[in-house]
Amino acid sequence: MFNSLSDRLTATFKNLRGKGRLTEADVDATVREIRRALLDADVAVPVVREFTGKVRERALGAEVSAALNPSQQIVKIVNEELVEILGGETRRIRLAKSGPTIIMLAGLQGAGKTTLAGKLSKWLKAQGHSPMLVACDLQRPNAVTQLQVVGQRANVPVFAPHPGATSTELDHPAGDPVAVARAGVEEAKRTLHDVVIVDTAGRLGVDADMMEQARQIRRAIVPNEVLFVIDSMIGQDAVNTALAFDEGVNFTGIVLSKLDGDARGGAALSVASVTGKPVMFASTGEGLDDFELFHPDRMASRILDMGDILTLIEQAEKSWDKDEAARMAKKFADQEDFTLEDFLAQMQQIRNMGSMKKMLMMMPGAQNIRQQLEQFDEREIDRVEAIVRSMTPHERLAPRIINGSRRARIARGSGVHVSEVNGLLERFAQAQKMMKKMAQGGMPGMPGMPGMPGAGGGARKNAKNAPKKKAKSGNPAKAAQERKEAEARRANAGKALPTGAAFGQQGGDFDPSQLNLPKGFDKFLGK
Repeated sequence: MFNSLSDRLTATFKNLRGKGRLTEADVDATVREIRRALLDADVAVPVVREFTGKVRERALGAEVSAALNPSQQIVKIVNEELVEILGGETRRIRLAKSGPTIIMLAGLQGAGKTTLAGKLSKWLKAQGHSPMLVACDLQRPNAVTQLQVVGQRANVPVFAPHPGATSTELDHPAGDPVAVARAGVEEAKRTLHDVVIVDTAGRLGVDADMMEQARQIRRAIVPNEVLFVIDSMIGQDAVNTALAFDEGVNFTGIVLSKLDGDARGGAALSVASVTGKPVMFASTGEGLDDFELFHPDRMASRILDMGDILTLIEQAEKSWDKDEAARMAKKFADQEDFTLEDFLAQMQQIRNMGSMKKMLMMMPGAQNIRQQLEQFDEREIDRVEAIVRSMTPHERLAPRIINGSRRARIARGSGVHVSEVNGLLERFAQAQKMMKKMAQGGMPGMPGMPGMPGAGGGARKNAKNAPKKKAKSGNPAKAAQERKEAEARRANAGKALPTGAAFGQQGGDFDPSQLNLPKGFDKFLGK
């Protein structure tokens, strides 16, 4: 959603690098580029004007002029102002002190309220609550049926006493949504559900009759939260729509839907600032699990390509099997071999975390490799898993027994070419060697790296097992040659590797022998 804005802002900040002092002209040029980037992202003009005004005022102040690195200070200011217009602090649902917590959903037609009701109910259930959905959208054909299907997928009960309009009964009266909402709250009290989510009909900001119906529902159930669901891709019209709904139903929070779209995403940066109401949740995909609490500081970090490590850690903690992690830690502590069974288990753990693309895009600097990430095929993981599952249990534990005929059988069983099986086994053998080196106490030549859990004192062990210094030769010519080689090694050791390409090489082929790497690591690098 924010890829275009992120690219523009990142390019703007690159122009400031290396400058020890920023002039007023530098600040004006930077603010001008930020203004263009925000306008191109469909951010509302009043929001852009206020945002750039604050950035310019702070950038010309003492906090930048007295800073050791002015360019980084500008980035810090932009980050703080982005957090501010996105709502400041994370806003959570206000739970009722007694009785069920009532949440009413409102929004435009097609904004995704019904699907979001299922996502929110599943998220609340994972938080330990007992939610119930109430179907009050009686105008849209088959809206009640859709909510029932979504509730079934989320394993959440749905209160739907009225079937609503159907495609064959469009001329029939739809029923009273106010009465259904009131009856739904009473049913939740009777069945001891602590959260009620009321799905209302979609309406237009200019539809006075439908907006009055929403007001009547609000007065009848007195909700603790009224969430305004807005399509993140509607652009400049987001502000007018939000203001109309705020006047109509006085919503308390905003939910951004379709945040995974390819539009420019100005709605997210405009609505919270104009209405003064916080963004509380974000829908990031079509699945029921593609839903998250909105953190303004984390979203600002994503926009500025600084990553979102905290969300990544939370997803890992939520989906990672602690027993499996403990088992792997014990294997490393006991210095046991890393097998294909372990590899398959680790792959399952990663898959449980969700889309690999989304996870990698949360890493700092991911915008630089976005094109490669977009070309990444998630099905490649399926192919690797199919290859491993086509092996026998004994082959997974002892891959060395996999000869040519076994590789042909595995390729047929997994539907791939034999070369793919060969490639996987080669990469696994290299990874196995590296894991063994790490389990034995860290990678040689990297002081301070303690190795894996349970392998403490690895650096001391490496020093203890290091080969002793070679004695000088008694042959004068040979001793002179050894002295010359030693002096050359010392001279090369004092030289820093040139910067530029990977591993500090400016150009040409990289020679792994320049670094103190484990034996066989050069093969892993493809040399």
